[in-house]
Amino acid sequence: MTIRFSRKLTRRRFLSTAAAAGVGVIAMPYLSRAADRPVITHGVQSGDVGTDGGVVWARADRPAQMMVEVATSESFKDARTLPPIAALPESDFTAKMLLENLPSGQDIFYRVRFRDLSHIDIVGEPVVGRFRTAPSDRRDVSFVWGGDVAGQGWGINPDDGGMFTFSAMKKHNPDFFLHSGDTIYADGVINAEQKQPDGNIWKNITVAEKAKVAETLDEFRGAHKYNMLDENLRAFNAEVPIFVQWDDHEVTNNWSLSKQLPAAYKERDITLLAARAARAFHEMYPMRESIVEPGRVYRTLSYGPHLDVFMLDERSYRGPNGPNLQESYDPGAYFLGPEQLAWLKRGLLNSRATWKVIASDMPLSLIVYDDAANKKGSEAFAQGDGPARGRELEIADILRFIKTSGVVNTVWLTADVHYAAAHYYNPNKAQFQDFDPFWEFVSGPLHAGTFGPNELDNTFGPEVKFVKAPGEANQNLPPSAGMQFFGHVKIDGKSGQMTVSLRDRKDVELWSIALDPKVV
Repeated sequence: MTIRFSRKLTRRRFLSTAAAAGVGVIAMPYLSRAADRPVITHGVQSGDVGTDGGVVWARADRPAQMMVEVATSESFKDARTLPPIAALPESDFTAKMLLENLPSGQDIFYRVRFRDLSHIDIVGEPVVGRFRTAPSDRRDVSFVWGGDVAGQGWGINPDDGGMFTFSAMKKHNPDFFLHSGDTIYADGVINAEQKQPDGNIWKNITVAEKAKVAETLDEFRGAHKYNMLDENLRAFNAEVPIFVQWDDHEVTNNWSLSKQLPAAYKERDITLLAARAARAFHEMYPMRESIVEPGRVYRTLSYGPHLDVFMLDERSYRGPNGPNLQESYDPGAYFLGPEQLAWLKRGLLNSRATWKVIASDMPLSLIVYDDAANKKGSEAFAQGDGPARGRELEIADILRFIKTSGVVNTVWLTADVHYAAAHYYNPNKAQFQDFDPFWEFVSGPLHAGTFGPNELDNTFGPEVKFVKAPGEANQNLPPSAGMQFFGHVKIDGKSGQMTVSLRDRKDVELWSIALDPKVV
C-alpha cells in the first residue's frame, strides 16, 4: 500500500474550507454527572502522517463515540469538528480516525473527547495532541527511530525515571518516530521486582496481563496498554506521530511457522497466537489500513520531496526458521516473500524522493540464531560467511535491482539486536558484489535489556564503522546502566544532505555522519 498525497492545500484554504462548511469549535455538553464521564485511558497518538493528513487514535473506558476537533492553531480558534466514530468492546474501546484535507507542512492540533454511547449527553474531558503534516516544499525534515520496549523484564520503574529515552527523543521535536518493531514483549513477564547485575533491585509497575506470557487477545492488548502507562511515552505520543512496524516479540520470541512454543504456553498453535497478536497490534496503533489486504504492515510513507520511507514486514510472509542454506529461491527461503519484494522494487523505482529509507525490522548481516543457546538455525537474513544463500537471496536480488535500475540514495534503518551500530556495505569486501555501496544504521533498545555485539556475516561486505554494545561478559544490562540507544536523522531542506546520529538515553551523541545525496 503506497500512501501518497497530491492535493495542494494551504493553511488559508483549510480555514476557508472550514468556514464555508460552517464548522468551528463545537459546544460540547457537560452535565453534572462529571465523575462518570468517559475517560481517555492511555493518552492519544497520531501516525502515518502525509502531506494532507494522518491518523489519530485514542481509547475509552467504555462503549463510546470518539469526537475529534482539528485546527491549525493551539487555541483551536479555527477548529472544525469531524463526524464521531464508535469505540466498542470488539476493539477494546479503541478508535482511530483519518484526518484529511489538511494543509501541508503545517502544525496540526487535534482534540479528542469520548461521548458515552448509553448516555450521549455525557461527554468526557478532552485530551489534546499535535502532529506536523509532511511538507510539499524542500524544507528540513527530522525523525527519530529505534525499537525494543519493555523487554527482558525491565518494565516501568518510576525510581529510574520510567521510559525516559522517549523524553530524550522528544527534545529533538522530530517530525515523526519510526518504530522498528518489538513494540512490546508479549512473551516477557513483568514482575514487581527484578535483580540487577550490580545486586540492586529494579522495581516495576505491574499489571495482571503482564504476569504471564500473552496468549489471549486481551493479554496481547494488555501488553501494549502496559507501555502506555508510562508518562514519558504518553507525552511523546501526544506530540510525535508514529510510523510503526512489528517484529517477533509482538507475538513471541523468534516466531515463524516452525516455532515450537515453550512449556509456558497453553495455546500450542503459533498461527492462532500470531492472529491474535496481529489484531491487538493493529488496534493499538494509528496505522492506515489496507483495503486490499486488511492487517497488512508493509507500506510506503512519503514525507515530502526529500523522503520516502519503505516500511517492511519481515514476519508475516517468512518461511520457517531453520538452516536456510538452499541455493535456489523457494518458499523455504522467503523472508519478505515475492509479493512484498515486487512491491519494494516498484516503490524504489517510482520514488522521486531524494532519500529512500528502507525500514527493516531486522539487520541485514548480523547473525541472529533461532536457537541462541546452541547457535543453530536462522532467525534473521544472515546465514554465515560465504555466497548468498536462503533468505540472503532476497537481499542479493533487491541490491542488484537497486544498482541496475539506477536507484540512488538508499539507507537501511533497523533495530532488533539491542545495541547501536553503523555498517557500511562495501561490494569490494563482499562475497556477493553486484551492488552499489550503502549504509545500514542500527539503534535500540529504547527500553529493554542491552546485548551484543552480534557476529557479522561477510556475504554483503559490511564494515563496522561504529558499535556501542556491552560485550559478552555484560549481557542483558538494565535501562539504568545507560546503554539505551536511539537514532536521529536530519535532512537539510536546501542541500538534501542527510545527517545520521546515534545517541544514548541521556541524548549524548555517540557517533554521526553526514551523507551527501547523489544526483542523477
